[in-house]
Amino acid sequence: MEKTYKLELAGLTRELPLCPVNENLYIGAFIMFGDVELTKTAAGLLLKKVPDFDIIVTSESKGIPLAYEMACQSGRNDYVVMRKEKKLYMKDVMSIEVDSITTDHRQTLHIGGREADLIKGKRALLVDDVISTGETVGAMEALIKKAGGSVAGRAAVLAEGEALDREDIIYLAPLPVFDSEGKEIK
Repeated sequence: MEKTYKLELAGLTRELPLCPVNENLYIGAFIMFGDVELTKTAAGLLLKKVPDFDIIVTSESKGIPLAYEMACQSGRNDYVVMRKEKKLYMKDVMSIEVDSITTDHRQTLHIGGREADLIKGKRALLVDDVISTGETVGAMEALIKKAGGSVAGRAAVLAEGEALDREDIIYLAPLPVFDSEGKEIK
């Protein structure tokens, strides 16, 4: 039988499958793709909590639906996605490396000149589905600064692990981490 975690958020309930990071650590797989109700609800709630910003920035890929919906609800016409691979259409690419808990290798985040221009001189709101170790957020911040922007805030639907102790992250609910038996690790 698959181990799951029952997430309750703003009157919505979702069963998250527990996935192994290693033999002693499991995380709840929170996937917003395809969940329009949850995405719209989370975007609206986060917008009520975040500081003023000029542009929304996320990293590929699970934060994209949230960034899109927050841009729509806030009346913004643009948002920036930091890509994990350079694309042929990207010119004047800026890059930075990052370690993430949900991948088994170092990744690189990239933005093209168009995206850098959208960030330059702006207060960027970093958004993601889940913030855990903060490694991706740190890399995003560095790339924003490299592009000439500043960080207005950091927001996620859920925070887990080390992120729960950070006062600079805005989130809607905690997401526990689990042992191999599916019990919450305190």
